Amino acid sequence: MKELDELIAVSRLYGVDPRFVIAGGGNTSYKDSTRLWVKASGHALATIDEDGFAVLDRALLAPMGTKKYSSDTVLREKQVKADLAAACISEGRRPSVETSLHDCMGFRFVVHLHPTAVNALMCSRNAASECAQLFPDALYIEYTDPGYTLFKKVHDRIGEWKAAKGSEPQVIFLQNHGIFVGADTTEEIESIYEEVLSKIESCMEPLPTGEAPVCDCVCDTIPAIRQMLSRGGRGLKTLKVTNDALIASFIASQQAAKPVLAPFTPDGIVYCKSHYIYIDPKDSGDLLKKAEKKIAEYEEKYGYTPKVLLINGIGLVAAGDSAKNAAIITDVFYDAMKVARGAAAFGGEHPMTSRQIDFIDNWEVENYRRKVSAAAARGRAEGKSVIVTGAAQGFGEGIARELIRQGANVVVADLNEEVGLKTVASFNEEAGSNRAIFVKTNVADLGSLQNLVRQTVLNFGALDLFVSNAGVLRAGGLDAMTPENFEFVTNINYKAYFLCAKVVSHLMKIETAWDPEYYADIVQVNSKSGLRGSKANFAYAGGKFGGIGLTQSFALELAPFRIKVNSICPGNFYDGPLWSNPVNGLFIQYLNAGKVPGAKTVQDVKDYYLAQVPMRKGCSPLDVTRAILYAVEQTGETGQAIPVTGGQVMLS
Repeated sequence: MKELDELIAVSRLYGVDPRFVIAGGGNTSYKDSTRLWVKASGHALATIDEDGFAVLDRALLAPMGTKKYSSDTVLREKQVKADLAAACISEGRRPSVETSLHDCMGFRFVVHLHPTAVNALMCSRNAASECAQLFPDALYIEYTDPGYTLFKKVHDRIGEWKAAKGSEPQVIFLQNHGIFVGADTTEEIESIYEEVLSKIESCMEPLPTGEAPVCDCVCDTIPAIRQMLSRGGRGLKTLKVTNDALIASFIASQQAAKPVLAPFTPDGIVYCKSHYIYIDPKDSGDLLKKAEKKIAEYEEKYGYTPKVLLINGIGLVAAGDSAKNAAIITDVFYDAMKVARGAAAFGGEHPMTSRQIDFIDNWEVENYRRKVSAAAARGRAEGKSVIVTGAAQGFGEGIARELIRQGANVVVADLNEEVGLKTVASFNEEAGSNRAIFVKTNVADLGSLQNLVRQTVLNFGALDLFVSNAGVLRAGGLDAMTPENFEFVTNINYKAYFLCAKVVSHLMKIETAWDPEYYADIVQVNSKSGLRGSKANFAYAGGKFGGIGLTQSFALELAPFRIKVNSICPGNFYDGPLWSNPVNGLFIQYLNAGKVPGAKTVQDVKDYYLAQVPMRKGCSPLDVTRAILYAVEQTGETGQAIPVTGGQVMLS
């Protein structure tokens, strides 16, 4: 249907533009004489297709404007919900809460959004008078609780407008909420929105721009705060730290933060809750002790932990139930900062009142939206933040991909930036509420590793599992091995493991100190060559043997801090580039080094190695990931070297 294609196009146009839509908010519709197509709850405008629209019978919607409902608020909303459900023709799609508003506007297309500039005006003290001056032909509705009450007010005011002016308003402004625009073509919708934003933005001062530093203390504070918010069986939180010139202007002091310490819109409450914590390290007392005290008082007062913490010198800290949730909280609260700054042009900010906030906090429809925005747990690593080194490709990529599938947030640490970024993009295509990021990393460089940990903290708030997978191999016997190749292999396979453990254990000690039931994990991806010598491959085997020695020693040192350290010793991953690369893979190297007696082809080398495996199979990343997850899930083993070799090498 042409009109539905146009509706989808205009929905996506605004859905991808952060000037108009934050966190997938807003809704759109098209109507003919008998039916209404309106965005269904739980669907994002940016990616919506035909299946994202609920279809309703307008003949059943029409009486809702004059029907007498119960005076009891709870019962009335149930009655309205039942009428909407009865009017819905499409199955499995819950109509948007603003459905009736879309129907009572007499235009074919209606687009309801919450543009930042519009809300700067709508959330200001002089919203009504400024709106009347800027948009004399628009209908202004003072703040009204969402649901039937808002629909009824708009329905009646449109009727009054028609009676007085003989026409219908195309633009409806809602105080502390947003804007509705109606037209018979999507082109006119777009034109009206551009005019509205242009007028409002011309009145506003430019926002401060540029970067703002994040305190070097972030790695010593944010992981501790993450554990404060996660402990006691609440589930692992994901924290995201953001700072720039705008944020810094609001977190410089308690007084500076005051304009954003109360919500402006229902969406702000849905995603960020209605109360926020401000902490200034410059005040007397230890930052972490202050944070712990404020979080405890907050939970005691409100019954849940905070979603937003503002920390002077660090930035805006969003605490979500997942990486996706933390990103949404960041976007919504950052938008509130823009709204607060923009509202200065219209008499200053005008947040919602306590009564209005309580209504949204307890409203069934908004609680439903919270449930929709939170993805259900789905994996063995749900909520954990994990670094996998050498994960751009090969075995590390396979391990990281399996961890993504198990619900972990994954940091791909690798020197190969081009491949690593593509790998991360593919991870995020199949991720649920978790996320992957790439950090260019040299595991043999202490500064590079410190940056890796910092980026992990800024994006996810903590490090639960470190997988030391990066490794190299140069095959050759005593006569062929050069000192340079020996040092290269040893530097990556042995020394780098020490550097990694040194850096990440510092972070993990902070986490375990603030949660007595929490365990962190370091897992080295070793090799069967770490359990048994390897002919003409001593540089690799020696580093892996040494790696198990490091694992056992680290385990003894870190056990008092509830940091478990284990090695996984895989067999051969024949399908990975380490073995199968046609230029310098192990099959080629071993053939050229004469490691397999009598072998004349690569296939001869493959057959030779497969024959040594009792289970007649190579080791896969899935096999290794399962072993990693076993090591993580149990709390009674540390310092172990777990073989995953198909029986080729067994512990004795």
